Amino acid sequence: MNLTKLQIDTNQFTGFLPQNICLSGSLQNFSAFNNHFTGRVPKSLKNCSSLIRVRLDGNQLTGDISDDFGVYPTLNYIDLSYNRFSGKISSNWGQCPQLDTLKFGGNNITGSISLEIGKLTQVHVLDLSENHIVGAIPKEIGKLTSLEQLMLNGNQFSGAIPSELGSLTNLEYLDLSSNRLKNSIPINFGDLSKLNYLNLSHNNFSQALPVPLMSLFQISKMDLSFNSLNGEIPSEISRMQSLENLNLSHNYFSGFIPTAFEEMRALLYIDISFNDFQGPIPSSKAFLDAPIEALHGNMELCGNVIGLERCNNSSKESHKVVFLTVFPILGALLLLFAFFRVSIAFKRRKKDPESEQSDMHEIEFLAMTTVNGRTMYQEIVKATKAFDDLYCIGKGGCGSVYKAKLPSGVIFAVKKLHPAHDGRRGFQKEFLNEIRALIEIRHRNIVKLYGFCSHPEHPFLVYDYFERGSLANILENEDSAKVLDWNKRLNIVKGVAYALSYMHHDCVLPIIHRDISSRNILLDSQYDAHVSDFGTAKLLKLDTSNWSSLVGTYGYVAPELAYTMKVTEKCDVYSFGVLTLEVLMGKHQGAFSFPNM
Repeated sequence: MNLTKLQIDTNQFTGFLPQNICLSGSLQNFSAFNNHFTGRVPKSLKNCSSLIRVRLDGNQLTGDISDDFGVYPTLNYIDLSYNRFSGKISSNWGQCPQLDTLKFGGNNITGSISLEIGKLTQVHVLDLSENHIVGAIPKEIGKLTSLEQLMLNGNQFSGAIPSELGSLTNLEYLDLSSNRLKNSIPINFGDLSKLNYLNLSHNNFSQALPVPLMSLFQISKMDLSFNSLNGEIPSEISRMQSLENLNLSHNYFSGFIPTAFEEMRALLYIDISFNDFQGPIPSSKAFLDAPIEALHGNMELCGNVIGLERCNNSSKESHKVVFLTVFPILGALLLLFAFFRVSIAFKRRKKDPESEQSDMHEIEFLAMTTVNGRTMYQEIVKATKAFDDLYCIGKGGCGSVYKAKLPSGVIFAVKKLHPAHDGRRGFQKEFLNEIRALIEIRHRNIVKLYGFCSHPEHPFLVYDYFERGSLANILENEDSAKVLDWNKRLNIVKGVAYALSYMHHDCVLPIIHRDISSRNILLDSQYDAHVSDFGTAKLLKLDTSNWSSLVGTYGYVAPELAYTMKVTEKCDVYSFGVLTLEVLMGKHQGAFSFPNM
């Protein structure tokens, strides 16, 4: 019998796929998706050159994707997504000239993308999302001029986006989110005139938004959140008349929000939270209907929205005029004042070391916060009633953590540091320099540090606040722990791994946490993991010298650290292993050996 079509999809089948499925060499259409098949694909399928359409998605199939599949000259459609395939993407796939759709998302594929992918000139859909693919995005993808959908999200791609992707003028859907991509967004992305969906979130993109990007007339959703983009939003954004959903949150955008948003009639949803915007919000429906969470983290925003302060009567333009005319005069006066201040400070430095430290406090207080220092200090002290125990949500070796809800509605976690009693301040310059570096770090799985105040009475650090609290608290509570199903637990472990990988490999200077434990993992409303207190164990201990102190939480510290005193990234990896076991088992491993722990 010459079997040409076998359709057994969307059932409850288990076990292995039929082994002799293509012995006749005539099979063209094979659909077994949405079942519970396990094991490897039949060997007969590898040499089944007659295949035109294959759907095995939504099973639990395993095996090496590069060894178990061959060359299919007439193959038009293949979907292997959401299985457990491993291995690398073979160059053989470049020898399938008729391929229109290739979907390998949601597997365990590793390695880099073969350059042979550039030969798939007929492909319209390419989905390699949610795997473990590394390296740069090949510029050869720019040769796939028929491509309409490109999904590379949820991998470990690094480097810059190749400008060749701007040649994909038929592209309608582009998702590169949750990778390690950096540098600027390519200018020629503005040439993707058919683009309807763009997601570049959760990467390390920097620099300003390119004005040509505003020429995406047909785009309806654009997500650029969780990057390091900066500068002002171009007023040309009003060209995006089809835009319905815009997420710019967790970046470094600054300045006034352009009134051009009021011309965008299709815009329904906007999120600009956790940037450095100032001034009034536009009077468009998207802004006026936005929940306060979509505006949080911009300390100088104002407008007629619950949770924001009302704006002054003076307009934004009048502010600009005042700034432009007064700033040169003030600048000259401040420069003159600074000259005398430095001269006096220089003289005092020789005569009065204590006075020098007092001046240092004031300068640090003004300089180390990402918003207006004095205003932030006053609001936090008021919100916590001068750090009353009523607002304390945790205590540690370096200080106590307080919940501070500011008048704008923004909630921060504020760590009030224990004062230094022995009078030694030699660590201070190094400490402040490292705090400056930590403030610049933004990663979806790392708790954001917004600033530092070194006021002599109340030195504190300002962090993101997470309502669910620490992983330790949830695991210790039987009812809360039941909510953590296997998918959530796996996601927590992956989140911590991403954070450590970023700290060890993607920062200008590698950061070694030294205290990875369940108490330093905070969970957000979606149970995503966020590493907290990274680096602070080292930064805040006065007796620490050249990474030689033994710090960390008992039960998580690498054993060799006790006698070598040499800290490397491997110490974090050991602690991560202990944490992973704790997440999987529900308790720290020591709790099973020492019940009274």
